[in-house]
Formats: sequence, structure tokens, C-alpha cells
Amino acid sequence: MDELRHLFRRAADHAADYRLSLPDRPVGVPVDQAALNEAFAGPLPDAPTPPERVLADLVAAAEPGLVATAGPRYFGFVVGGASPAATAADMLAAGWDQIAFNAVTSPAAVAAETAAGTWLKELLGIPATASAGFVTGGQAANTAGLAAARHQVLADAGWDVERRGLTGAPAVRVFAGAERHATIDRSLRLLGLGTDALRPVSTGPQGAIDPDALAAALRDAGPGPTIVCLQAGNVNTGACDDLRRACDLVHRHGGWAHVDGAFGLWAAASPATRHLVDGLETADSWACDGHKWLNLPYDTAFAFCARPDVHAAAMSYAAAYLVGSGGAPAGADLTAESSRRARGFAVWAGLRELGRDGVAALVERCCALARRFADGLSAAGFEVVNDVVLNQVLVGFGDDARTDRVVAAVQTDGTCWAGGTTWRGRRLMRISVSNATTTEADVDRSVAAIARLAHGIGGELVH
Repeated sequence: MDELRHLFRRAADHAADYRLSLPDRPVGVPVDQAALNEAFAGPLPDAPTPPERVLADLVAAAEPGLVATAGPRYFGFVVGGASPAATAADMLAAGWDQIAFNAVTSPAAVAAETAAGTWLKELLGIPATASAGFVTGGQAANTAGLAAARHQVLADAGWDVERRGLTGAPAVRVFAGAERHATIDRSLRLLGLGTDALRPVSTGPQGAIDPDALAAALRDAGPGPTIVCLQAGNVNTGACDDLRRACDLVHRHGGWAHVDGAFGLWAAASPATRHLVDGLETADSWACDGHKWLNLPYDTAFAFCARPDVHAAAMSYAAAYLVGSGGAPAGADLTAESSRRARGFAVWAGLRELGRDGVAALVERCCALARRFADGLSAAGFEVVNDVVLNQVLVGFGDDARTDRVVAAVQTDGTCWAGGTTWRGRRLMRISVSNATTTEADVDRSVAAIARLAHGIGGELVH
């Protein structure tokens, strides 16, 4: 027992030392991937290895290849660093080693998900009667939401897709903005609807779906099983669809409105940004990440559905040996996983740590820091090409080749990390501010580093 306690404490100390180093360590540096692979490689030992030696070897092998994604100057891929309480709760979840299948395999895990799901719906303005499935990420959340949509629109057409499959089923039309996230396409592939079912709808200047174009597309399509995928938070610009008008259009045509709100749905948690997602409560299903703007550990996301019975019909299963199944939908009934880790503990802890006011302040602070980024880079002579309405900033440094060189230089420099993207035919730097520990000083330091590197790269600035 003393050995186990010592091992767990050593692991916690390593984790804490790493977290405490984040404000000062380079965010990302060039890595010799071959050497990193070699450090992990080698033959599997024949004999057992003492756990403490295994832990020490793991730390030594991994350290050169760790990217400071949890740190205050990582601005790529809309990710936040997990908060202290949420991280500690995740450590406990690993130690408790619960199976969050249902209330028989872990009553505590299901209770935590139920409570945290209630809080999440309150914060986001989702109806209290909606279901909340705890999944791995936006991909899984979109897939669950679209599975529920597929179930209902085909049931309305007299087709039981869970029993009969899709062969011979009425064709399902899926409308989505031309700038939808790629996970929508993959969900349609996974669900057997296929990307040919997609009917892209044109978007406005900032990438939000054009409601008039959506109205025309629905009108021209005529009656039939219809799903519309809307977006809260364009992956490049942060722009949000007009959810109230779009959902009204969808329902007038008998369709299902699904909202991909991986990060943008959190705008609802702040009075300062709530207007951007006005009408979200009128949708039928929602996808939202926790490991992005809420600063929870990977892998944490949520699939909400206005009709829990439909959610469960699309995702659940039963078997004679599964004691406790068949009751009110919970746990694995709302996800595509059976052997589920207990994500609800970290979600519950992270929400308790922040509170309602803390979540709102997190959203507001990240938006303010994104505007500070935009102002600083604009003042340095670079082009900010999007309206900074949330936490996303798009920056051009001249022609595409020069912009890519600046992005590469920033990633190599290590002061901060930002990614590149293509938007409206242009290569741009994409900056996402999502970390609760990011300060004004972090932004100013990053702006100075980007400006220094960009001005050192040849080529003309183009505005």
C-alpha cells in the first residue's frame, strides 16, 4: 500500500511540476520525432518492470515531445487548459476507475453527470427537459445529435431506421452552411447518410449561414425528411448563425435543427455575448465541447437533445445481462460508448470551481483578449480580416507564402503557438483565445513576438 501511495504521489508531483512550468516554458519547439519514437520504442520486456521505474521512464521519454497546449500562450485549435479542480477530479476519476455505463456500474458517476448536465443546460440556455450525453468531443457530440435527427425525420416519414437500416429508406436531405465544421461531414459518413446528402447553403461575409439562402433552399427542396445543421461559432471567424430565424425556418418545413456549438455555444453563458446565440433554445439538438472554452480535461464534450426519448432511441441498446438498463435514459444510453470513463466528475468539479459568474467572466475575458490581439497586430501593421465577435482572430501578413512563413516562424520560436488556415481563398494565421490563465501580458508578449518575426521575413505587406 505504501508503494502505491508513493507511486501516485510521484505521478501527481510530476503533473504539478509540469503545470507550474507552463507560464515560462516554450509553447512548442522543433522536435526530433525519430528520437522521440526511439525513446518509446524497443522490445517489450519479458519480465515485469517495477511501476516506479515505468513512471520515471515514461516521464523521461515524453518530456521532449510535450506541447504546452494547457499553457497561457497556446492559441491553436480552440483549446483551453484544464482547470485545477477539474484536473484533480480527473486524477481521482482515474484512481476510482469507474465504469460510467449506468447507475449499477457506478451510481456516483451517473449522479455526477446528471448534476453537471443540469448545470450545463442552465448555463447554455438549453431547455431543462433536454437530455445530456457526456461524450469524447465535438465529433461524437455531432454524431449523437445527427443520429437523433436521423431517427426522428425518418420516423416522421414512417421508417424505423434502427430496425430497417437505410436501404430503401426515404432520402434524407441535410442542409448545412458552406463553412460548416468538417465533423459534420464525417458524422454523415458514419451514420450512413453520406456526404452526397449534403446541400451546402451559402454564407454571409463572416461565415454565418445566409437565412434567405436557407429559406430558398428549404422551399425549393419541397417535402421530405430534412435535417439542418447550424453553427454557433464559425471555426475561423467565430461568427454565429441566426439561430432563431433559422430554427423557425427549419420547423416550418418539418425538419430537425441541429446546432454545432463546439465552442461558440458558450457565448450563451455571458450576458455580454448571449445575443450572438439568441434562439438557441428553439433547436432540437446541440453539440458542445467542454475541453475547449470551459477549460475541462480531454476528452470532454456534450450531446444535448430536446427529446430524450429520441436521443435514447437512436443511441441506446439493451441486453439480458445488462442489469439496470431500460430505465430513464442516462450514461451510455445517450452515447456510442459502453465502457465509458467517468467524465462527469471533472465536469462537476470544473463547474463548481468557476460557478456561474466564473464561466461568464472566462468567456468575457477571452473575448476581450482576442480584441486586444487584433488591436495589437493591427497597430503593428498587419491585417485582421474578420470581425472579432468572440475569441477568434484571423490575421494576414501579405501574400499566402509570406503568411505561411510567419506562422511557421511563430511555431518554431516557442513564445506562443498559433495555427494557419485557409479562409475565403486566403492563407491566414488563426488565433484562438480559450485559456483561463491567459493574461494581457501573455497577449502583449505574443503580439511582440509575432511582429518581430513577421518584420524579419521578407516580402511586402498587403492590405
